[in-house]
Amino acid sequence: MKKICLILCACLLLVGCGTYSTKDAVKDLEKMINNLKGYNLTGTLEITNNDDVYKYDVEASYTKEDNFRVSLKNKTNNHEQIILKNNDGVYVLTPSLNKSFKFQSDWPYNNSQTYLLQTLLSDIQNDDKKEFKTTANNYIFTTTVNYPNNNDLVKQNIYFDKKLNPKKVEVMNKEGDILIKMNFNKVDLKAEFKDNYFNLEQNMKTAKTENTTKTVSKIEGDTYPMYIPENTKLADKEVVEVDDSQRVIMTFEGENPFMFVQQTANVEDELAIVSVYGEPFQLATSVAAVSDNMISWVSNGIEYYVVADNMSKDELMNVANSVSAMPVSK
Repeated sequence: MKKICLILCACLLLVGCGTYSTKDAVKDLEKMINNLKGYNLTGTLEITNNDDVYKYDVEASYTKEDNFRVSLKNKTNNHEQIILKNNDGVYVLTPSLNKSFKFQSDWPYNNSQTYLLQTLLSDIQNDDKKEFKTTANNYIFTTTVNYPNNNDLVKQNIYFDKKLNPKKVEVMNKEGDILIKMNFNKVDLKAEFKDNYFNLEQNMKTAKTENTTKTVSKIEGDTYPMYIPENTKLADKEVVEVDDSQRVIMTFEGENPFMFVQQTANVEDELAIVSVYGEPFQLATSVAAVSDNMISWVSNGIEYYVVADNMSKDELMNVANSVSAMPVSK
């Protein structure tokens, strides 16, 4: 009987040793990601906004010197923007305008990012109540997320294969609806890059050559925010001709007054670097600059601004996202 008990105990110990735990997975991820000298990830990003789905081709690159480059190309209009972090700062490049916006920002470490390994790891490390499970082909973490500019996003599922290569990320709201999905189709964890790969001027030059989007000289039809805060309404609309561009200014008054501005964007003859206060943030159709009282972005050759003195950031985001969702023509 004693011999049988010893055999059973030995079997249980063997089974226990074979279980891949949350602690094991986190430890292995930390070791792998922290030791990477460089990586290159490609895939497709899908953003759902008011029942509309916006798709992007994504290429994310990193080197050990804390350089990042993320190319986001809208699959509908081929409009490309590049988020770049190098020793000089954080930039959002808009090649179609030959313009770059420079941020004083801690991006990408100050919020969640679905396409960067460091921020995925950070979300896993920072969630004491994270869930972990194993399937036939994947390891899956469920964690809270950090999107300070979008409180609708509360948790995510992060899928890794059995070699800890990222496979998919699903970001959800409180109801469990998937609003952001990142699918990885190519993962190179030993990527090497040329010296100028993360250089601002080189990136703008290369992307501008490949860019096929066109600017516009006139704002066709009327575009309104589809979300307007309660007890707030359109009070005035003004169309102004400014040099070679056109500007439409809409003033909304009431309990949550704000201004909505659209302006046709001009292509700069030489690379223009514009300093921006705020943080880069991915809207449905573009990478925006978000500050406490303003959101600005470029889409389809038009620059947009939502400005308010006393509106909460959540309300600002709701207004901006509703513009992205549905342009209305009359």
